[in-house]
Amino acid sequence: MAKIELLSPAGDLERLKVTLLYGADAVYIGGEKYSLRANATNFTLENIKQACDFAHKLNKKVYLTLNIVFHNEDMEGVEEYIQQVVMAGIDAFIVSDPFIISYIKTNFPNVEVHLSTQNSTSNYKAVEYFKNEGVKRVVLAREVQLEDMKEIIKRTGIDIEIFIHGAMCTCFSGRCALSNYVTNRDANRGGCSQVCRFAFKTTEEKDFTMASKDLNLSKYIGQIIESGIKSLKVEGRMRSLYYLATVIGTYREIIDSYYNNNLSEEKMSLLEQRLNKVANREVSSQYLMKEADHTDQYYSGRQELSNQDYLGLITGYDYQNNCIILIERNFFSPGDQTEIFTPSGETYQYTIDKIYDENMNELDVACHPEEVLKLKFQKQLPPYSMIRLISKANNKE
Repeated sequence: MAKIELLSPAGDLERLKVTLLYGADAVYIGGEKYSLRANATNFTLENIKQACDFAHKLNKKVYLTLNIVFHNEDMEGVEEYIQQVVMAGIDAFIVSDPFIISYIKTNFPNVEVHLSTQNSTSNYKAVEYFKNEGVKRVVLAREVQLEDMKEIIKRTGIDIEIFIHGAMCTCFSGRCALSNYVTNRDANRGGCSQVCRFAFKTTEEKDFTMASKDLNLSKYIGQIIESGIKSLKVEGRMRSLYYLATVIGTYREIIDSYYNNNLSEEKMSLLEQRLNKVANREVSSQYLMKEADHTDQYYSGRQELSNQDYLGLITGYDYQNNCIILIERNFFSPGDQTEIFTPSGETYQYTIDKIYDENMNELDVACHPEEVLKLKFQKQLPPYSMIRLISKANNKE
C-alpha cells in the first residue's frame, strides 16, 4: 500500500524548497493570477518551471491552485495561462470552476485535476459527479467528519484529500463574503482580509470576534491513514520558513513513525509539543470527530503571540574558524539551550557558548534580527538547517 501523501503549501520558491527538503511529498502553489492567496509572493511562470524542475529531481510533485470564483473578466487569458503552466511541468491543477475542469481534461488529459475545497464538497453524490467529469482527487470541505469521509471513499473509490493543520474559515469552506462587505476585498477571488479575526465592539463595549481556532489533527493521523484518505494537506502559503520546516518536518516524523510501528505515546507527546510551540493561536480538531461547537471558536480575549523560539537560519560554514554561519531571527545569549535541526532529520542539542559577528568579533548577545552571526560548531550542516530555543540560560524566560 502506497504511503499517504504529505502536501505542503509554498508561497514562493524558497518556501517550496524548504518544505520539500523537510519531507513534503508534494507542494501546492499559486501563480500570479487565479489564486486565492493574492497577497502571497506567488510564482511567475519561470518560478513555476524552476519549482517543477526542483521537485521532479526529488521525485516529488507540484500542484497549482486555479481556484478563484471566476467572473467574466477573469476568463480573459486563462486558457493560454493553463497551456503555459502545463508546459512548465505542473503535475496537477486545484480548481473549482466547471469550465476549467472541462478545459483541462479536454486539452491536457494527462494532467490531473483536483477539486478544490473551495467547492465545499461534503457528500458522496457530489464526489461521484466530479469523478465522472474527470476529476482525479477531491479536497473535501473542512466541515466533513471522519465517518462521512470513509463512506465517501467506500462509495466512490476516488482519491480524497483533507486539511490536517492550519487556519480555519469561519464560514463554510469556500462560502465567505464577509471580506467583500466589510473591506470591499473579494475573498473568493484572492482578496480575503480575514474579517472573522477582527475585533468588533458590542453594545456593552466589549470586543467580540467570530474566529475559529486553528486546525490540528496530529493525534488522529493513524485513524486518518487507516480510513483510506490519500493526501494530508497543511494550510499556510504565507507562513514563515521556520513554521513550514517545523510543521512539515513534524508531520513527516508522525507519518513515518506510524508506518514503522514506533509512534509511541512519549514520542507523540513530544511531537505535539513541537507543533504547539510553533503555532501562535489555539488549536482544535474542529469537525473531524464531531460537530464543531463553541469550544472550537474564539469569541473574545484571544491572544496571538509571535513565535520567539526561532533563533536563526543556518546559511553556510566558516571552515577557517570552524563556525556555522546563520542569519539571526530572535534574541539569544550565551548559555541558552538550543536545538539545531536539519532537513535530513538530524538534530543536535547545542548550548550557546560564544557568539561572533561575521568578522569574528565576539558579542555579548544576539539582539539584531537579520544580522549575520557565527557559532562554533564542528560540522557543516545541510542548506536550510535551523536553530530553535529550548530554554533560556539559568531557566530564565
